[in-house]
Amino acid sequence: MSVSISVLASHSALDVLDGAKDEGLRTIAVAKRGRERAYREFPVVDELVVLDDYRDIIREAHRLKGSVFVPNRSFAVYVGYDAIEREFPIPIFGNRHLLRWEERVGPHSYYRLLDEAGVRRPRTYASPDEVDRPVMVKLPEAARRVERGFFVARDRDDLMRKARRLAERGIIRLEDLSGAAIEELVLGAHFNANFFQSPIYRRLELHSFDRRIQSDLDGVLRLPARDQLDLDPDVRYIEVGHEPATLRESLLEKVFDLGHRFVDAAARLVKPGVIGPFTLQFIVTPELDLVVYDVAPRIGGGTNAYMGIGGQYSKLYWGRPISIGRRIAMEIKEAVRQGRLEEVTT
Repeated sequence: MSVSISVLASHSALDVLDGAKDEGLRTIAVAKRGRERAYREFPVVDELVVLDDYRDIIREAHRLKGSVFVPNRSFAVYVGYDAIEREFPIPIFGNRHLLRWEERVGPHSYYRLLDEAGVRRPRTYASPDEVDRPVMVKLPEAARRVERGFFVARDRDDLMRKARRLAERGIIRLEDLSGAAIEELVLGAHFNANFFQSPIYRRLELHSFDRRIQSDLDGVLRLPARDQLDLDPDVRYIEVGHEPATLRESLLEKVFDLGHRFVDAAARLVKPGVIGPFTLQFIVTPELDLVVYDVAPRIGGGTNAYMGIGGQYSKLYWGRPISIGRRIAMEIKEAVRQGRLEEVTT
């Protein structure tokens, strides 16, 4: 049985495509018209499907027949959880029902997953009126609804003052505050841990760490403190890239504990649980506690940082560094060889 790998051409698709080619698999990329150039320029795409809208992938799914589809954040955002779960007929690598648990509100949220896992996360507030300490406020941007607008506030009054200022500038909408995620601000060093849960090899693998590059936070941090105070910018925390990172080895015990707890919790709440890649984004406090502040229940946005060179910890499992994209292809190939593809797809 031969199989192709397909992916929505956005987010971390290049990692997926490159990894599939490394393993000799045919690749299909589904791009939106006007955003397909990189997938034409780089010769890792065997078939490029160009659509007027990402959501058209449901109607055009027959063009992906014979492939296993690898989901990323763009697929979840642009196509939608209901359509993915009920209408998308192509086998998805991983648990398609876990994707909606990436949200912060409603009955399916990563807060609930982390609580089930017994993992420390920032304290959350139901409304601005409850805020009694510095917080990070997370809500959709006014214009680009799929982008998350973040801002920091010292207390309740500062939160409302900044929210009004951002609304006046057209960055957020005040009415979105009622559904915003308001989290205790935890200070520390930020890391993204990229894991892989393998049903075929029956183990959890830690592949790499990366860190976010955010605009215009990165620009503000490059300014002298005096200029930061003079400018008083409204930092938007827009994720624009990632950079590789390592973590001191004495903390790896705690990182593995986070990963195993998350996998066990997902198996209880969202059967069949985690399959394949996932990312836990956490803060290391000065007391060396790990506080998880975000979850990606699919391939993370930072795995492209290791495309072509492989995650540093992956070598400890395979004798050579491999990327998450290649690890996905390896799992699919082995599942096909053993006649167990249904164990890694939903």
